[in-house]
Amino acid sequence: MYHVCHHLRLELSAMTFYSIDGVTPFLDSESYVHPSAVIIGDVIISKKCYIGPNAVLRGDFGQIYVDEGSNIQDCCVIHSFPGRQTILGRNSHIGHSSIIHGCTLEENCLVGMNCTILDNAHIGANCIIGANSLVPDSFRSPSNTLVFGSPATIKRELSTDEIKWKENGTLEYQNLAKRSHDSLIECRPERICKPQGVRLTSASHQRKKEYI
Repeated sequence: MYHVCHHLRLELSAMTFYSIDGVTPFLDSESYVHPSAVIIGDVIISKKCYIGPNAVLRGDFGQIYVDEGSNIQDCCVIHSFPGRQTILGRNSHIGHSSIIHGCTLEENCLVGMNCTILDNAHIGANCIIGANSLVPDSFRSPSNTLVFGSPATIKRELSTDEIKWKENGTLEYQNLAKRSHDSLIECRPERICKPQGVRLTSASHQRKKEYI
């Protein structure tokens, strides 16, 4: 059964990536892209990245560069205007259903769930964008700040503890990339009810230590 599932996973993964105008995406071997994600054209995904289910990185107009250790979670959309770059700096953390379009995030930024960041925005290092925020065109934020609202504004400087909290969350997704490579396979659901409770906690922490 494992060999069948593994073969199915390889077939699905092959359909994740699409070349356009002769330009093919690049994926580092240490990164993981879920088979339901779609990666098109001029997209560079560096090492230890995680791309979640139903995410779309569409590099058919401008380049999308995803630096080392970043994660792009479920249902996110990354795109750009023609001839422009979208840059996600090292250890970027992009929350569920966010839209990132033609902007630059410096390293170690967190974008909360369901955010939109528009063209030419520049987000400094170690920033947190609060959930449901709309960051307008050409917005600028200095490093180490909390940005929030629709339209977004700079609220305050982040504490050392808040930046560390963000870094720990990103580490969990770097660990998830390896866990997915090692154990995520297509399968049938179990039919016998098991006791309620979290079943992944101990395994997750054990694997995290192996990945650091």
